[in-house]
Amino acid sequence: MAERSERMDGRDDDLKRPAQDEILSPTFAPTKLKFPNHIHTEMDEKFQQLADTILSRSTEIIGKEGSAPYEIPEYPIVENERKFYFEKQLSSRNRSRFFNTGDQASADHERNNSVGKPSAMDSESYQRMSSTDVYDEYDLAPDFQRIYIAGQEISGISSLGVPLHDLKEASKSLVQALMIREKYMAMSHQSFPKITARFLQNLEDNEEFQGMKEGFGKGSTDVDGIPYFDRRVSDHPFHPPKKEDPFDIEVPMGVECSLKMVQGLMYVYENEEAVKNNTPLELPYVQPKTFLADQNIMYALISDGPLKSFCYRRLSYLSSKYQLHTLMNELKESAAQKEVPHRDFYNIRKVDTHVHASSCMNQKHLLRFIKKKMKTCSDEVVCKDKKSGKEMTLAEDRNTFHRFDKFNAKYNPIGESRLREIFIKTDNYINGKYFGHVIKEVMEDLGESKYQNAEYRLSIYGRSRDEWDKLAYWAIENKIYSDNVRWMIQIPRLYDIYKSAKIVKNFQEILENIFMPLFEVTRNPQSHPELHKFLIYVSGFDSVDDESKTEHIKFDLETPLPEDWCQDENPPYSYYLYYMYANITVLNQFRR
Repeated sequence: MAERSERMDGRDDDLKRPAQDEILSPTFAPTKLKFPNHIHTEMDEKFQQLADTILSRSTEIIGKEGSAPYEIPEYPIVENERKFYFEKQLSSRNRSRFFNTGDQASADHERNNSVGKPSAMDSESYQRMSSTDVYDEYDLAPDFQRIYIAGQEISGISSLGVPLHDLKEASKSLVQALMIREKYMAMSHQSFPKITARFLQNLEDNEEFQGMKEGFGKGSTDVDGIPYFDRRVSDHPFHPPKKEDPFDIEVPMGVECSLKMVQGLMYVYENEEAVKNNTPLELPYVQPKTFLADQNIMYALISDGPLKSFCYRRLSYLSSKYQLHTLMNELKESAAQKEVPHRDFYNIRKVDTHVHASSCMNQKHLLRFIKKKMKTCSDEVVCKDKKSGKEMTLAEDRNTFHRFDKFNAKYNPIGESRLREIFIKTDNYINGKYFGHVIKEVMEDLGESKYQNAEYRLSIYGRSRDEWDKLAYWAIENKIYSDNVRWMIQIPRLYDIYKSAKIVKNFQEILENIFMPLFEVTRNPQSHPELHKFLIYVSGFDSVDDESKTEHIKFDLETPLPEDWCQDENPPYSYYLYYMYANITVLNQFRR
């Protein structure tokens, strides 16, 4: 174990950087962005001890949390009619004030008196905001009754009942956690909330947070020259361009570089000679030491008692404040919503997430589709019998569709039943044709509703290198596309199952099967043309498994590397998380 930790500690020294006088490929200019490495301090040992304590508690005590029941208010008919009457009166009374420019001065005067005099911090924030933000935030807001908290604070105690010293330390901890999140999202080329980023940018020069944001800044996630916290709605068009064939796009030429996975991370090299010399290109490679140090900091913040008390009090305060606002302004809000023409819950854009493609249709839709195929395609060969190897048609298994009890017994979405294999699989004897047809029917329903969108999930298991190519071929061959649908790739954490079945030898094989095709198609799209076209409509990754399982293995510097993880037990969740994030970060920067 000591040898493995020495190998991980010396990874930065072993992987040398290319010299500046070396000439790269004219079609590939790598970014100079580097992931900020962790600087060891005396607090690291304390954070490590707190992390160990938290993990040991989690293995002993398994908490069970239940969701709170939904409360649906029920109003009598008379109360409903009275509420509708007041909403109508408010709507007719306020229509002229909302849309008549002549009364704008009096409305502004009344609004300023109701809000109260802003503090110095509010004035500075107001001055920093653009004119568009001010107009959207103040001039279009209805004149609600405002809540103002007055009174002199007790010496040494904040308004939330927390001592000022604890409040200061809690604020530092929250800012530190937000900066860690911003760092990881910026390095992986993901968007970060612009309001939060604006406030964190004001703290960059603070001595207490020096070193946390070195190596990245607001330009690290620029898209088309626009920083991520300056992008607006106009930069994200609602309707994609219409095409007769969405997969009819030009496949660009590739670039000259080499790829190799070293200790679970994919490295990009200039050529084969650079691979032999261990001189990868300068991309933001995330090192385990930095990731584990940040993880220990988050564990320490989780176990901080004053911080948890402050967060609980703050959330309780905001919740109570919102409930009071609802009691005072419910009718005005309802009237203001009804002032917007042709816009309610049914015609605003909604997105269904965390829905697997195999379960995107309801039971009635799937049963109707199966019956239709039984009538129209009964003589089509759909599968092979595993025992005899004989080709079978839909008509040969006729009993299943006429006996509903047998249908329920054979159709098991979790198991590997014959119906699942035929109708909701992308890789089967008929290349997922029926599955593509039923998904296209669901997509047609989404297109008709116009305002309903979805982000359906497709699985990549990491059992073989050709999984990506098969999935892309299935989507393009069946022309499975909708303007209302994008794809999310979910990766199940099932290494222990694959290892026991002798499908893979170690954990690095799974990582190579997942990420090597993506890096190859990024380097040369013509090597996987179908995959290049399919990835245009893929939005991200997710790691899925049963989170209620107790983990007995801890991820630290002594943990075996992926190439040495040959045991039958599944790696911990943080182990999966680190290697997925590290490779996705390099992939996103490489695809730029």
